[in-house]
Amino acid sequence: MKRIISNIFVVLLIVFITACGSNKNEFVVATNATFPPYEYKDGNEYRGIDIEIAKEIANSLGKDLRVLDIEFNSIIPAVVSGKADIALAGMTVTDEREESLNFSIPYTYAVQAIIVKNNSSIYSVDDLTNKIIGVQTGTTGDMYCTDDFGDANIKRFNVATDTVQALISDIVDCVVIDDQVAKTMIDGNPELRILNSNYVEEEYAIGINKNNTELLETVNSILSEMKANGRLQEIINEYIY
Repeated sequence: MKRIISNIFVVLLIVFITACGSNKNEFVVATNATFPPYEYKDGNEYRGIDIEIAKEIANSLGKDLRVLDIEFNSIIPAVVSGKADIALAGMTVTDEREESLNFSIPYTYAVQAIIVKNNSSIYSVDDLTNKIIGVQTGTTGDMYCTDDFGDANIKRFNVATDTVQALISDIVDCVVIDDQVAKTMIDGNPELRILNSNYVEEEYAIGINKNNTELLETVNSILSEMKANGRLQEIINEYIY
């Protein structure tokens, strides 16, 4: 009996050590893979600008990348709780988000674009008053539109692509979302167009737990090197053309 208990203990100890080792070697990025060209699924594979950047960081750290694909609103809590090492999800730096996370230097810039149907009477931001605006929950498009046009005029969706389907189905009058994502979403939809009038200019950065200043410094160093050697622009060019 003692031998059996001893053997069980050894097995459990090996399993525990192995599990700890594998977890220690993982680098976890929290994202929402419904946001092309920044993050999306191609079959069973995660792709996009943010995924490629996350791979570069993980490789520099000598770790295996694991993608934690969750709802956008859950990304910051995942990093704060330690379930993920970084947030890389086309995330704009805002004062509100900086209360929860530290942010890296910017890795790219974006603007909030407005998608409408070709026959729409909306021609600029000024025409959004009293219109039903489709946004992805928790994004800056959601924040800006709620502040500017009121909560009653906002229709929220957990999945970014659902906003465009709602526009096609006349559930919303327009969609406000990041410009490169907007371009991807209207591709193949001739009934849709993007207004020439941009809404808000933004910068994207990587979110990191406030208690991990060492990782923040490391990520900034990696991003700076990627900018200097052209690797960052190479990744962006691969997905944005």
